[in-house]
Amino acid sequence: MTTLPDSARSVSPDPSEVVSSTLLERLKSLHPQSIDLSLGRIERLLERLGNPQDKLPPVVHIAGTNGKGSTLAFVRAISEALSKRVHVYTSPHLVDFHERIVLAGPHGAAPISESRLVDCLERTESANGGALITLFEITTAAGFLAFSEAPADLLLLETGLGGRLDATNMVKKPALTIITPIAIDHVSFLGDTHAKIAAEKAGILKPGVPCIVARQEREALEVIEARAAELGAPLHVAGRDFDAYEQQGRLIFQTESRLLDLPLPRLAGRHQLENAGVAIAAASVVFGDDLSQSAIEGGVTSAHWPGRFERLPVGALHAYVSEGTEIWLDGGHNEAGGQAVADTLAELDERVPRPVHVIWGMMDTKDAQRFIAPFKGIVERIYTVPIPGEPNAFDAGPLADIARGAGFDALPANSVQEALLRSASAQEPARILICGSLYLAGHVLKLHAGQ
Repeated sequence: MTTLPDSARSVSPDPSEVVSSTLLERLKSLHPQSIDLSLGRIERLLERLGNPQDKLPPVVHIAGTNGKGSTLAFVRAISEALSKRVHVYTSPHLVDFHERIVLAGPHGAAPISESRLVDCLERTESANGGALITLFEITTAAGFLAFSEAPADLLLLETGLGGRLDATNMVKKPALTIITPIAIDHVSFLGDTHAKIAAEKAGILKPGVPCIVARQEREALEVIEARAAELGAPLHVAGRDFDAYEQQGRLIFQTESRLLDLPLPRLAGRHQLENAGVAIAAASVVFGDDLSQSAIEGGVTSAHWPGRFERLPVGALHAYVSEGTEIWLDGGHNEAGGQAVADTLAELDERVPRPVHVIWGMMDTKDAQRFIAPFKGIVERIYTVPIPGEPNAFDAGPLADIARGAGFDALPANSVQEALLRSASAQEPARILICGSLYLAGHVLKLHAGQ
């Protein structure tokens, strides 16, 4: 039987977060479906709250399939390097719900406090009056309430799912919109082609509001361009109006009128060059002549986005592995995300070769075979794991069967800790990547912190 270290013991939840957790559980019961894309319910609720979405600081609204969070992190870091006060709304959270609502403050931005979160949730719950509404809708309304009541120079607003019918799309006139790379994901809600998904993402475009568009598949870009033409929304398209690429160990950002020679981004992976380029283009539109090269450099080298090809510092999980073993974490969960992570892993292995093991957990709503296929030839072994607390996650056995069917050496494990212990039996320290789901990434970060 596998023996787990003392650090595997469970830790009681922080009492300061019990009230909001209880309240969030109650709000979940207001709609039997976790996802039901519509704007009618949140429109009604926001009207009852006095339309806080119309009282926000300038908004940058971000949609896309992959790279939303990383792009947002770059824009935030560049903005803060300019000494701008920035609110942030993202989803899902990794460890704690408070991560979703980040408020600017006199000492920098920070996740919303427990007391403030409870106040905003209770007010939205009261205004809703028990009517049918999803958890994402009511918590987005609470976020709008919090953002409208705290001063800031900018609000970075990430869509939850899609764009056209996303609860965040109640902002009528953002300062800027961004569409990051579109890939096949959430097909039951958004469609099964790049064009159909692009039509949903392009729903955030607004008349006269400029949009930064990341590099896209042709059929997706054509849909975005057609919608922008209908609305008169100016587009700034990667690969056409600006570009970002690596040259001699530097990040080069280029437009017709500007060439910047910058340090490489802090976030790892070639795909992060693209995300940084989109963020620089966005900041250029938002801040104009106020945007200095020093702020851009400070932003791209300081941006942090947990769970995106992140090397975990020495912590609780290292108790399960041999000395010198690297533990990496990524929350990507679709085919394009798998390809990006596999490419990054291969580049890392070229520079510093090591045995590579993958610990893989995934939601059963995702295409597991397409996600794992790009790792062929890179990893020695895959350990599959369940995702605790997620009833819609693959069991370790069936997921291992999928991996073996794709030609991998794969073994199921009961937990991340067990998988780490089994990986540690290798003769030399390995490079371990834990991947496949943001829910798994959140679980791992909790374990690593000893929670």
